[in-house]
Amino acid sequence: MKIIREDIHPNEGSSFKILLTPGLNDTFLWHFHPEYEIVFVEGSGGTRHVGAHTSIYEGSDLVFIGPNIPHLNFDYGVRTQCEQVIVQMREDFLGKEFLLAPELQSIRKLFEMSHHGLSFTGETKRIVGEKLKQMPLLAPFEQLLMLLGILKTMAESADATVLNPKPVGSKPFQKEQLRMQQVYTYVETHFDRTPDVNAVAAAANLTTPAFCRFFKANARMTFTDFVNQYRINQAKNLLLQDRSVSETCFAVGFESLSYFNKLFRKIVDENPSEFKKRHLL
Repeated sequence: MKIIREDIHPNEGSSFKILLTPGLNDTFLWHFHPEYEIVFVEGSGGTRHVGAHTSIYEGSDLVFIGPNIPHLNFDYGVRTQCEQVIVQMREDFLGKEFLLAPELQSIRKLFEMSHHGLSFTGETKRIVGEKLKQMPLLAPFEQLLMLLGILKTMAESADATVLNPKPVGSKPFQKEQLRMQQVYTYVETHFDRTPDVNAVAAAANLTTPAFCRFFKANARMTFTDFVNQYRINQAKNLLLQDRSVSETCFAVGFESLSYFNKLFRKIVDENPSEFKKRHLL
């Protein structure tokens, strides 16, 4: 499977593109484009795969992705309601001299750092997420003003995390992409059973020790931790469908209710009953 180059065209009457909830949760879309991209996704959680970085996001995510960085669609594998606002722009979307203005020094630095891929948490995620959700309701000029404000907020934020230690550029990561897709497919179809690291290593055409090293280097966690986080995300989906805690526990592959409760609290910071009560009031 080859990486896909996405062709992006600005919205009519605008110098950039706003895209709302593409609805690609069943599609493994490993793609890149020359545009910078801001993604805000809101749901129960999913997979963040940007360049060589792979992790699980919880509840919502805000990222800024530089040009030509391969990345996976953030709604891949999400089975509950998931809302997204995506803004895509070229570096010169306001002219070639745009970022040279002295007033934009911090934004110029933000654009440079985005070549590593950036994730934002805390107040920055909350504030920017709310603004991004408002943008589609505005006229083009007001959208532009809000986008500049969003870039300023991210540029001055202390809530940013660099996703790739080295700039990713246009590396295709084709072997890594294929292997990670095989892992995702395996986990998606086997999460309700005991994960067999030997089986997934064989599917990735690696020895088990080599697979463990490969996966930890890419996902920054062990395969077992990744499976458990995926299971807990699926458990959250079931709880939001008003399934009981015990039914949910066994449906996502745990054999011990006490261990399920302990792991759920560790990952979500509240037990399953509290999570269900808070969201289904």
